[in-house]
Amino acid sequence: MTTVTWTSDEIMTVTAARSLREGMSCFVGIGLPSTAANVARRTHAPDLWMVYESGTLGAVPDHLPLSIGDGVLADTADTVVSVPEVFNYWLQAGRIDVGFLGAAQIDRYANINTTVIGDYTDPRVRLPGAGGAPEIAASCREVVVVMRHSFRAFVEEVDFVTSVGHGSGPGDRERLGLRGAGPVRVVTDLGVLEPDPVTRELVLTGIHPGVALDAVREATGWDLTVARELAQTSPPTSTELSVLRDLTGPEPLGDPHGPRHQV
Repeated sequence: MTTVTWTSDEIMTVTAARSLREGMSCFVGIGLPSTAANVARRTHAPDLWMVYESGTLGAVPDHLPLSIGDGVLADTADTVVSVPEVFNYWLQAGRIDVGFLGAAQIDRYANINTTVIGDYTDPRVRLPGAGGAPEIAASCREVVVVMRHSFRAFVEEVDFVTSVGHGSGPGDRERLGLRGAGPVRVVTDLGVLEPDPVTRELVLTGIHPGVALDAVREATGWDLTVARELAQTSPPTSTELSVLRDLTGPEPLGDPHGPRHQV
């Protein structure tokens, strides 16, 4: 029997990739979201239609783009349009099925911070900023967030709301006039969280193999609710890992000296 070994980052990326379905249109963020989307396109969703903020529609890169301005996106796209057209015609009009986003901080209602850590006027850390994330979070039919799970990142209240998730609870998105459903899933290196259908608070619905529930609680900055029937994530297959490692290089994704899991 062949032993399949993976890192925590790899199972996070593969799990996120599985959130994407064949034929979807996907607005892709750079970094972990781009990696997951490209894994999906190379495995179970070959007709995934990827859109990047730079105006590349239907890009099929043969390697991971370094930024939204990477030439491989324009070279392989069905077409390239202006940034205003991407946002005004495609995104704000509700024509994109799913937005794939990362975050520096996220709170219990899936509000996202990519702007500052600390006070806005005197921050401890100034982050890359909003980019197109607020519009993606507002207008895509649904949003999937991919990020590493830590006490510093999963906070009771984000230091700055860059992109609205579910605001302060039920009804906030509707009151703000936001078109899309907002974050429907947060995939981390420890498990999967989804908003409660009533309260809109993130609930742990899935946990990765080898991860202790206490470890997830300790990495979360609020009193985490756990689903009554907590699922265990299916391990990455050898095919998924092969595709992922072909994209990311010879070293497995994540800390090469970090935790390994196997089946």
